[in-house]
Amino acid sequence: MAKIIVVTSGKGGVGKTTTSASIGAGLANRGFKTVVIDFDVGLRNLDLIMGCENRIVYDFVDVISGTAKLSQALVKDKKLENLYILPASQTRDKDALTDEGVAAVMKELAEEMNFDYIVCDSPAGIERGAQLAMYHADEALIVTNPEVSSVRDSDRIIGILQSRTKKVEEGGSVREHLIITRYNPERAAQGEMMDLDTIANEILRVPLLGVVPESNAVLEASNHGQPVIHYPESAAGQCYDDIVARFLGEERPLRHLDVKKKGFFQRLFGG
Repeated sequence: MAKIIVVTSGKGGVGKTTTSASIGAGLANRGFKTVVIDFDVGLRNLDLIMGCENRIVYDFVDVISGTAKLSQALVKDKKLENLYILPASQTRDKDALTDEGVAAVMKELAEEMNFDYIVCDSPAGIERGAQLAMYHADEALIVTNPEVSSVRDSDRIIGILQSRTKKVEEGGSVREHLIITRYNPERAAQGEMMDLDTIANEILRVPLLGVVPESNAVLEASNHGQPVIHYPESAAGQCYDDIVARFLGEERPLRHLDVKKKGFFQRLFGG
């Protein structure tokens, strides 16, 4: 039975699509048949990060509207045999996705195409597209930055996950996980950004699945159309690999969180 994962956030620009791409690639690399769906109608960033923008003929809205079959719209990843992308449309009509259409796509992916994991890359916020992405979820990856506005907006998303999903309507609950991105240990130690304990345990109270430090590799990977998990030498790539492993039940310690000691000249001149 397919497991549906929504990758969501309250605020835009926190690294949600980067996370969706790396989670999808990480699951597929471990042998799971995985599809990543871009719910962000109008923007369509997922295909750029996954390097398949030139292969798109049909998209999610084409499938919903009956213009194309689901099998025609799925784009197979260049590297991983088990990974597929269902791209978003660039239409400006944010209501192009319907409840019935999304439900039918989920059912076909799970029951007829036998996917193991369906990763839903949600638009930010609480508007209709985001709620559609969350509705069918079994598990939620809540992505936030260590900033007050990002954390507070994530709290609103958690409220929706706990009240407006299919799981809740059926008497269950969506399993929640927290991912903190763009974390800088030095700035957190100096009180310039929120620390992990305050975010995870005091405000959101969601189990911490992983922390991804600020890393130039994220931008480099994006520019090359690669999920950053394919950059195993980078801190971000290693942290996303840890996140996938923990999601699947492995125990791995958090890493890349130590405050680096400054050298003599750095202490003398600052920086």
